[in-house]
Amino acid sequence: MKEIVFATNNQHKLNELRAIVGDRFRILSLAEIGCHDDIPETADTLEGNALMKARYVKEHYGYDCFADDTGLMVDALGGAPGVYSARYAGPGHDSVANVNLLLKNMEGKTDRSARFITVIALIMGDEEYTFEGRVEGHILTERHGEAGFGYDPIFQPVESDCSFACMSSEAKNAISHRGRATAKLVKKLTE
Repeated sequence: MKEIVFATNNQHKLNELRAIVGDRFRILSLAEIGCHDDIPETADTLEGNALMKARYVKEHYGYDCFADDTGLMVDALGGAPGVYSARYAGPGHDSVANVNLLLKNMEGKTDRSARFITVIALIMGDEEYTFEGRVEGHILTERHGEAGFGYDPIFQPVESDCSFACMSSEAKNAISHRGRATAKLVKKLTE
């Protein structure tokens, strides 16, 4: 079975991607290849951050790999939190604090439209590819559901009558930004 590195130590993302990909590839985490580095994510775009992480792993560890970056773009907030979604409430990557701050910043806003966008950067040999997945939806006024992670309890996709956090992982993966980007990644890997 072909092995490929997913440049993440986020167990939620890793589990989600492994569920989407199934047994077509063996997906290794950064920890599984002995990478415990704090890989920089200093680009001002999702694509830039994904490429930065994938290039780092390829250059320092030699593995074919892919990396993703995801942002929640909220129209009423001028596209924020965007590329800073994971660090919206500060550098700690604290999902609860991020959701609290977003809900606070959305108080009194009538336009609650938003979208999740994931960009996956793939490096195979000397070739680089990027794949984008997006899902339109809106920001709820309070948390709904216990599943998922990050902003899932307050994001409701247009294809559903509930938040991502109320869905089974299979239902979420079928319509999510990451699921859509991953489908493009898998198509490329299986060409």
